[in-house]
Amino acid sequence: MAPYTLTYFAVKGRCGALKMMLADYGQQLKENLVTFEQWGKGDIKASCVFGQLPKFEDGDLVLYQSNAMLRHLGRKHGAYGKNDCEASLIDMMNDSVEDLRLKYIKMIYQEYETGKEAFIKDLANQLKPFETILAKNKSGFLVGDQISFADYNLFDLLLNFKVLSSTCLDSFPALKSFVDKTAARPKIKALLECDDFKKMPINGNGKQ
Repeated sequence: MAPYTLTYFAVKGRCGALKMMLADYGQQLKENLVTFEQWGKGDIKASCVFGQLPKFEDGDLVLYQSNAMLRHLGRKHGAYGKNDCEASLIDMMNDSVEDLRLKYIKMIYQEYETGKEAFIKDLANQLKPFETILAKNKSGFLVGDQISFADYNLFDLLLNFKVLSSTCLDSFPALKSFVDKTAARPKIKALLECDDFKKMPINGNGKQ
């Protein structure tokens, strides 16, 4: 089977969760890395349906929008719950992660110098709902008793937050356990320790 193909910049950005998910399921990923200089010329941008990357290819299927990619892979690899109710809850969790990621992205790209301190100060309030959910669900996952694409997405974002503020999870035992257990999954651990992955900046502007 031909590997999946991802076209994106040489940053973790919006594709960290996707890479972790594919690694965890032992799936191959071919990467086409685009430089910001290439992007600035406009040809690649013009070829993208919504004028943005990442672009994901699964055979003849071409997807844009990182959360659509996660949902597609969730359906293919059994990471979308065991029934419709679980799938709907997973959608809810992933949408909540996206809300928080958008706040993070806004701070990183628009308000880093003026808003970083306030963002970190408010982070505890933003993380409380996830702590409550994980503490209640004894499986250690957001929904049900198996990992879902929303778990990979939350894990990726929490790793970013730990870089931003190393103590941000200190008062959240369930979230801390969630991060530790996910990071210890053998294939995710191998990816996190891979030099190519480690050296990639989190964000395109070098701020983290």
